[in-house]
Amino acid sequence: MPKRKIIVNIATSADGYVARADGSLDWLTSRPAPKGFYGLPTFSRSVDAKILGRKTYDVSLKLGAHFSAKDLHYVFSRRPSASAPAGVEFVREPIRSFADRIRKQPGKNIWMMGGGEIIGSFLDEDAIDEFIISVVPTFIGEGIPLIARRHREVPLKLLSSKKYPDGVVQLHYEVQRAKIRRKPNA
Repeated sequence: MPKRKIIVNIATSADGYVARADGSLDWLTSRPAPKGFYGLPTFSRSVDAKILGRKTYDVSLKLGAHFSAKDLHYVFSRRPSASAPAGVEFVREPIRSFADRIRKQPGKNIWMMGGGEIIGSFLDEDAIDEFIISVVPTFIGEGIPLIARRHREVPLKLLSSKKYPDGVVQLHYEVQRAKIRRKPNA
C-alpha cells in the first residue's frame, strides 16, 4: 500500500503571498476562474483530509466555510476550541508524530491548505511531500507569505507546470527530503 502524501495546494500572488496582511483574498476571489478551476475538483477527489492552521480555520469560518463529518479537517492550534463542527479535529500533537501516524493510516492523500505558519512548521519537520502552487499574475505588495520566513533551504524537484488562459501558472513540485538544510541563524 503506497504511503499517503501531505500535499500543499495553494494559490499565491506573483510576489509570493497567499493573502493580504489582514487575511483578505479579494485579489484572488474577484478573478473569474477558467473551466476546471485549475484542476481543483480533480485534486479534491484525490484527498480525504485537510490540514489547516488556526488562523486559516478562523478565516474560513468568517468566509462562511461549512464543515461536515464526511470531510475531515485537522486544525493545528495551541488554543483548541471547546466545540468544533463535525469533521473538525483540533490537533496539539507534535507535527512529526502526527505526520508519521496519518501517513500510515489507510486513505487518500492529505491536503495541506495553509497558512504560511503551519506550512513552514510542517516543512521544518520534513512533513510535506509535494507543493502545487498556482501563481496568480497579480502583485499585492505585502501580505501573508506562502511560507513563514525562517532560515531554511529546501530543494524542490519540478514534476510539472501548466499555463492557464488567464495567465495563472501552476507549478507542481516534490520536496527533496534528503537535501533539506536548516541555515544557522545569521
